[in-house]
Amino acid sequence: MPFFYADSLRFPLSPASSQFHASRRALLTGATGGFASIAAAALLHADEDHADTGNQPTTGAAASEQSHDQIATTHHQPRVRRVIQLFMTGGVSPMDTFDYKPALERLHGQNLGPDEKPEGFTAPAGAVMKSPFQFARYGETGRWVSSLFPHFSQVIDQPAFLMAMSAATNVHGPATYLMNTGFMTPGFPCFGAWISYALGQLSEELPTFVVLPDPRGLPYNQRGNFSAGFLPSRYQGTVLNGTDMSALPDLFPDPTFEFATGAADLETRRLLRIINERHAATRVQDTQLEARIAAAELAAAMQLAAPEAFDLTQESDVTHAAYGTDIEETQDFARRCLLARRLLERGTRFVQVWSGPQGATNNWDNHGSIPRELPPMARSIDQPMTALLNDLGQRGLLEDTLLIWSTEFGRTPFAQGGEGRDHNGGTFVTWLAGAGVKPGVTYGESDELGYQTATGETKCYDLHATVLHLLGFDHTRLTVRAGGIDRRLTDVHGRVIHEILNA
Repeated sequence: MPFFYADSLRFPLSPASSQFHASRRALLTGATGGFASIAAAALLHADEDHADTGNQPTTGAAASEQSHDQIATTHHQPRVRRVIQLFMTGGVSPMDTFDYKPALERLHGQNLGPDEKPEGFTAPAGAVMKSPFQFARYGETGRWVSSLFPHFSQVIDQPAFLMAMSAATNVHGPATYLMNTGFMTPGFPCFGAWISYALGQLSEELPTFVVLPDPRGLPYNQRGNFSAGFLPSRYQGTVLNGTDMSALPDLFPDPTFEFATGAADLETRRLLRIINERHAATRVQDTQLEARIAAAELAAAMQLAAPEAFDLTQESDVTHAAYGTDIEETQDFARRCLLARRLLERGTRFVQVWSGPQGATNNWDNHGSIPRELPPMARSIDQPMTALLNDLGQRGLLEDTLLIWSTEFGRTPFAQGGEGRDHNGGTFVTWLAGAGVKPGVTYGESDELGYQTATGETKCYDLHATVLHLLGFDHTRLTVRAGGIDRRLTDVHGRVIHEILNA
């Protein structure tokens, strides 16, 4: 039986129900009312998952229905209550963005790369290639920033930078899994699912873990990056299209169907309640039915809360101008960043905003041409992410909110096909800002080419351990028994990066 551990306590997860009938499937999937039917489908999917794995929603202190704030027993006083993660799909080139390497100018054109093509490289390494972009120092810290980020350079003293992140693979799929789940293979809970499971919900009206993918497509691994893995399915990410109200399909009835009124919905729910109560009376051992009914009621509440949360017209013209919601190059990412802030204000605990889909174009996977492909990606996020950081600070949200900027790996200092760069897990950059983070600090350094880490190497396990620490958890003690093994987000690795944290 799986367990949730907190301090010296462990909370058992109830066994899978052996009762599941087609009649219940027909009843729930036939429910009307927009989100109610979506929730019903998710609940049925969760039943099937649990029947296969034996993992059930916790019935102990981590059960998110029990409270609207932190339910689990944290190991120490948390600094962070909610998180926004900005994930750049494709592998951001560090030496063209935040990791200035003057040696590349001196060694430009020299063949210093590996003789044999490393795993994950799509072509043999070419000659050293200098950055085509100008770098300058900004802020009191004098941090080097590429000309690609004119807006973000103005707030460069606020984040803490991890300059020597590394990944165990140069392949997009495994590397993206690694950064999101701590493992290179599918089937493990993602970062947001662990956080949702450990801390529970802050609101009865909105999902705890929301994913806002690039509208051009999902990232590598598709929805596997947002999976609850062996945790109860309720903790998986709720994926929404944050660009407009089409993110909420069928929320309101089509006006051409005159019978689909609020009164009809009420009658439907009354009938469902009667049938469910009769069903429960004959199956008293099936304790999951009450949870499903409660979840359906939550879905009904979402029908009222979600339209208001997604209504960006409530924001001032000044706010829209700051984010760039009306600028063609920035409007998509801007709207999703603004929506992320609105969701956090209303009780969502973890929001992931993705930049770029999987594939060869419209992302950070710049094999063909760094000068041509990287600038539009940088422009699309520069103003919005800067506005988000400023907005969180001005509203006081950074007092208990963490903002993370990450990618799955970096790129080579060697040219590919003339002016592109290949995959490189050897070193890349991540930054964090907000609650508990020491502003302006740098930890780690890459080698002079930006090819491998030199000092202060950090991995996804260290990043995850650090964020869990800020949320109040010792990453080595937040475990779930699955398949006979006590699993955790950080596997058997990880250390808290105290060097970037406030005392």
